[in-house]
Amino acid sequence: MTHHHDPLAAGTHTAHIWLRAVADDLGTEDLTFALRALRAWMHTVRDRISVANSAHLTAQLPDFLRGIWYEGWVPSRVPGAHGVAGFVEEFAERAGISIGDVAFTAGCVTSALDRMMSPGQLNHVFAVFPDRLTGVLRGEELLAGT
Repeated sequence: MTHHHDPLAAGTHTAHIWLRAVADDLGTEDLTFALRALRAWMHTVRDRISVANSAHLTAQLPDFLRGIWYEGWVPSRVPGAHGVAGFVEEFAERAGISIGDVAFTAGCVTSALDRMMSPGQLNHVFAVFPDRLTGVLRGEELLAGT
């Protein structure tokens, strides 16, 4: 007897749990926006860390989110600049939000991922960033001239 079971169902379900955690922290039911914010977070962080840190972090991600992480990645170009202004501008553009909304949005994504990953995982990744950039990723308000 043949069973019709979707072999990708468990992976899809897990990715939805993580996406729902991001949406909940953002205070939205708009999963499309939550995914865009999550993708913006992943790509702007990914491009600023080493290949080794990237591999270590992605080991924590569900398969489908790991695919998003690596989408369009060029390992020979990392790690890129750690400047706060460049990060904020890139994040805002990728997420489709204003620069003024970056700290809140990035902070919400970080908070959700921090709960879903092993304790201390993001601290390990953020250790390579300047304190001001880590602050943005943790949701601290941007200062004028950042």
